[in-house]
Amino acid sequence: MNFTVRNAEIGDMPQVLKLIKELAIFEKEPDAVEISVKDLEADGFGKSPYFHCFVAELNSNIEGIALIYNRYSTWKGKAIHLEDLIVSESMRGSGIGTALLNEVVKYGHKLGVKRINWEVLDWNEPAIAFYEKKGANVMRDWDVVQLNEQAIKNYIAQL
Repeated sequence: MNFTVRNAEIGDMPQVLKLIKELAIFEKEPDAVEISVKDLEADGFGKSPYFHCFVAELNSNIEGIALIYNRYSTWKGKAIHLEDLIVSESMRGSGIGTALLNEVVKYGHKLGVKRINWEVLDWNEPAIAFYEKKGANVMRDWDVVQLNEQAIKNYIAQL
């Protein structure tokens, strides 16, 4: 299999969004994706990009992505967050996931980060096994905490 991993370009965003929607279906949240191609283009390629993205391309089709952004740890310092590592269902097991994770780790190392972190659903055993095989520590004693858009508005209304 002769795929290429490279930095995403603005013209890749329609195919990136397609993979994001495929992931949402896999995670049993088919209607949860609210962003658009325009959002991805503006947020990833503007004056101050909010994210960096790697794509895995095979025969002019994007078959995988790794989307990351900067974080800061009060305990460790510079960090990056891997928001999503997505490989199209038909290409899982082809080495694309490993190649994308390799790029993320090399990128983080080059930036001098002290940590790379991400979440994985507790029922996604193949992904958990993949990450543990790569040396990642799956911390099952932490819960993800979020305020969604409506919760943010409700919070602000209470101030």
